[in-house]
Amino acid sequence: MADDSKATDVGARYAQALFDLAVETNTLPTVEADLQALGAMIAASHDLRTLLKSPKFSAEEKGKGLAAIAEKAGLGETTRKFLGLLAANRRTLALEEVIRAFQRLAAARRGAVSAQVVTAIALTDAQRDGIAAALRTALGKDPQIETRVDPGILGGLKVRVGSRLYDASLKSKLDSLKFALKRA
Repeated sequence: MADDSKATDVGARYAQALFDLAVETNTLPTVEADLQALGAMIAASHDLRTLLKSPKFSAEEKGKGLAAIAEKAGLGETTRKFLGLLAANRRTLALEEVIRAFQRLAAARRGAVSAQVVTAIALTDAQRDGIAAALRTALGKDPQIETRVDPGILGGLKVRVGSRLYDASLKSKLDSLKFALKRA
C-alpha cells in the first residue's frame, strides 16, 4: 500500500510539472493528445508495460525504448523530453499515474470534471454516452470519463467524481443485504 501511495505522489508531482511546462510553452493540447495516445499504447501492449515496470531494464534501456516509441508514434518534443527525464530519474513505473493525473489537470483547466467509472463488463458507446449525459446533468459540467472493468463488482457500476463515490454495484448491495440479515 505504501508503495502505491508513493507512486501516486510521484506521478502527481511529475504530472503537475509537465502540466505547468505545457501551459508555459503553449503545448497543452499537444502534450495532452500525446499522453492520451501513450496511455492507449500502454493499455494495449504487454511488452510496453513490462518495459516500464520491470527492474530488469536499466534506466538507459527504458529511455531508449521510450524514445523509439515516441519517435515512431510522432509524439511532440515536450513529451519526448519528459519521457527521457522520467526514464533518467527511474520513474517509469509512475508513468500511468502521471498520465491520469495530467488528464485530471487538463480537464480541470477546461472546466470539465474527471469521473472514474468502474463496471463489471466493458461499456458500449451508447452506455458511456448515457453515463456522460447523466453526469453532465447532475454536475452541471462536462465529465471526462475514465472507465475500468472490475468483474469483482458483479454488476452495476461505481462512479467516482473527486472525493465522492456513487456505488450502485451489485456487490455492495449484496453486502448491505448480508449485513442487514446478520443484524436481524
